[in-house]
Amino acid sequence: NTNDNETPRLRLTAISKRFGAVRAIQHADFTVRAGQVHALVGENGAGKSTMIKIVAGAVTADTGEIEFEGQPVKLGSTTAAIDLGIATVYQEPQLFPELTVAENIFLGREIRTPYKKIDWSAQNTRVVELLDLLGLPERYATAEVGTLSVAEQQQVSIAKALAADAKVLILDEPSAILTDAEIEVLFDVVKRLTEAGVSVIYISHRLDELFRIADEVTVMRDGRTIGTYDIKDLTVRQIAHLMVGEELSDARPHREVPDGPTVLQLQKLEKKGKFHDVDVTVRAGEIVALYGLVGSGVSEIAACVYGIDQATSGTLRLANETVQIRNPQHAQRLGIALLPANRKVEGMFGFQSIAFNISAGHLQKMSRFGTIIDRALEKSKAQELIKRLAVKTPHERQAINAMSGGNAQKVVLARQLVERPKVLVLAEPTQGVDVGAKEEIHRLITELAEEGTAVLVVTSDLPEALRIADRIQVVRGGTTTDEFGPDASQVDLLAAAAGAKE
Repeated sequence: NTNDNETPRLRLTAISKRFGAVRAIQHADFTVRAGQVHALVGENGAGKSTMIKIVAGAVTADTGEIEFEGQPVKLGSTTAAIDLGIATVYQEPQLFPELTVAENIFLGREIRTPYKKIDWSAQNTRVVELLDLLGLPERYATAEVGTLSVAEQQQVSIAKALAADAKVLILDEPSAILTDAEIEVLFDVVKRLTEAGVSVIYISHRLDELFRIADEVTVMRDGRTIGTYDIKDLTVRQIAHLMVGEELSDARPHREVPDGPTVLQLQKLEKKGKFHDVDVTVRAGEIVALYGLVGSGVSEIAACVYGIDQATSGTLRLANETVQIRNPQHAQRLGIALLPANRKVEGMFGFQSIAFNISAGHLQKMSRFGTIIDRALEKSKAQELIKRLAVKTPHERQAINAMSGGNAQKVVLARQLVERPKVLVLAEPTQGVDVGAKEEIHRLITELAEEGTAVLVVTSDLPEALRIADRIQVVRGGTTTDEFGPDASQVDLLAAAAGAKE
């Protein structure tokens, strides 16, 4: 159904973009046709979010050409993109909950009469047309957005984009926050849009769903577009192959895992609406990775193990005793240490020194008579850990927010090592960390395991899971599915996490 003579709606050619020393995109091409769903896929860090930001006008490309309906254009701002008819619907609806659906749709671009008054009847007619197109009941026009489900709010975001005469609609991971029934509705909406001539750029980690919705797919890897394919010519495994590339990571140091006692065990753990039937065991000295894509429930599992959240059913056993972890302080007393994913918010006292950040949470250990902090002890402990973790800093008094992501992450890790934990839970331990720091953090995690700590790494970074873990458990659709050894291939793991049936 693609006629090669027709002018594509949007064409990006030889696009590249650097952020400082990092080349986010190098020489990428992307062509979107009218009335088609074009999927954009790639692993974390492949460059797809930068690519989308360029299309949406949020980021300006350094080099390359952009054409819209055959005319060269500059997408210098989001306003420029919106004026052309390029709109983005983000995963979390960006709406005002206390305004009605109609008010949200026309906010900032009200339809006015020749006398500059808002033309309510024209607006209402247009809202009803849009609701019809999206399959929502007309009475929703006057409903407050806050009363709608997340899925319905997402549809209102789509309606808002269409009200601005969007010809290209970017849907960024729209299914990650939806239930299966809601995904069906979303797919139905997307089909209606393409029938009405809208082009949809669809970004998703769930490779299996692309086959139900996309016409074409462009695969990105390491900042390049590897190719654009007709979806009919591919399988989930083939897409996984293209995303991962052929290079095998043989860099994994071989290690003998001691046959230690089981330290952490999750049995049939469930958190209503987040995950269910999660079964995981971690032995002393073992590193187990829970690997799942964004929206799989994998990060919520970590939050429960550390007491940030409570499971609704199932058991969590520590060294054969069933425990109910009430909060992170309780977890720490039980010997569980956590490196949170969102370290800026949950893990760091940004304005404080490295020494303060290391001793925080261990004030009993650091104090004389349980009240006065022993500054000399704090200093020596900080210096010892700075050395052990190879933290690059002039001195232990440096404020942590003046450090690179990798070094800051090492400081947060150092805090967990003041008392040797029985269990260490790491959530996305090297997110936003440069390669050198990544290596060092991996080395430390391995060292801790060798000292007998049971390590659970929760990650959506596939090479990391393979690099570091002795066993990998895949989380998909909110539950633990397949288990792999360290010699599994990236393609097998990605296919299992993304829902390959074949």
